Amino acid sequence: MARILVVDDEKDIVELVKYNLEKEGLQVSTASNGFDALNVIHKSTPDLILLDIMMPQLDGLEVCRRLKKDDSLRDIPIIFLTAKSEEVDKVLGLEMGGDDYITKPFSIRELIARVKAVIRRKEKVTPAERRKFGEILVDFARYEVMLKGKPVPLTAKEFALLKALIQAGGRVLTREKLLIDVWGMDYPGETRTVDVHIRKLREKLGETKRIQTVKGAGYKFLVD
Repeated sequence: MARILVVDDEKDIVELVKYNLEKEGLQVSTASNGFDALNVIHKSTPDLILLDIMMPQLDGLEVCRRLKKDDSLRDIPIIFLTAKSEEVDKVLGLEMGGDDYITKPFSIRELIARVKAVIRRKEKVTPAERRKFGEILVDFARYEVMLKGKPVPLTAKEFALLKALIQAGGRVLTREKLLIDVWGMDYPGETRTVDVHIRKLREKLGETKRIQTVKGAGYKFLVD
């Protein structure tokens, strides 16, 4: 399920957009200003941001600029919400890395179509090779993990174990399943091997709450 962040200081617009996107099966979070938006994004990276340009304190263009400067967040697609009189801002927003814009007042059907188009394009062209979970950044392509901006030295098996848990999307994986996926079908070790590696992962990542033990079942990774 794609996660959408709607950022606008007009409460009625936020509620209308949230209601209709959720009807389409999308997961929606909201923010009423740029500072709140950045806080939400750093806690849980969305798959797409609907970002109003004209907001008090911190406008949408500045939010976009800050995101594009952050290597862990720069690839998040952005659709700008603009007023008809903001032609210069539309162009500037696209030049800064925005993916699309839609002008207020807008049709909900058009908005949903634009959102789905950007999500499809993202899934097809730029698969998520990097994921951020709180202060943890995982780069699957480079086999790298960062904690608070600093590299975490993981062994190949520790990284494979972390990857398996993350790709489960919050589902519980049994120790037996992890042994098969990480160590291979013919691995002769006991399930205690998984427990030892989980303990080491927790120590290195520093966020023990992310990897949870489900009594009598196995382990899961909190992705949200």
